[in-house]
Amino acid sequence: QVQLVESGGGLVQTGDSLRLSCAASGLTFSSYTMGWFRQAPGKEREFVAAIYWSGSVTYYTYYADNVKGRFTISRDNAKNTVYLQMNSLKPDDTAVYYCAASRSCSGSGCNDQVRYAYWGQGTQVTVSS
Repeated sequence: QVQLVESGGGLVQTGDSLRLSCAASGLTFSSYTMGWFRQAPGKEREFVAAIYWSGSVTYYTYYADNVKGRFTISRDNAKNTVYLQMNSLKPDDTAVYYCAASRSCSGSGCNDQVRYAYWGQGTQVTVSS
């Protein structure tokens, strides 16, 4: 049984940083693209970032434009964990953040939620002004 468990959310102020973690189990973690999505109150869930195998020697990353330069996605395959480092947080970043796993996406295709088979339950991030 695949499980994705997010942690690290909380209440912070504008300009602060947070690091989210997502621990995965029940899947061959290294072979999965891992993504982060978020859903703000009253809005649809949106793509944040993804990290996927390049097919060669490294992983590539892909970001939504509104977080590029502020957020960094990374992974530790030895720990079956994906991270989202969030810097310079803004009130607009307030949302429930979800991690997700996909076997079938790379590059810009990773912003499509339907490409992800497994989802965590989410962790709340609140940024006060």
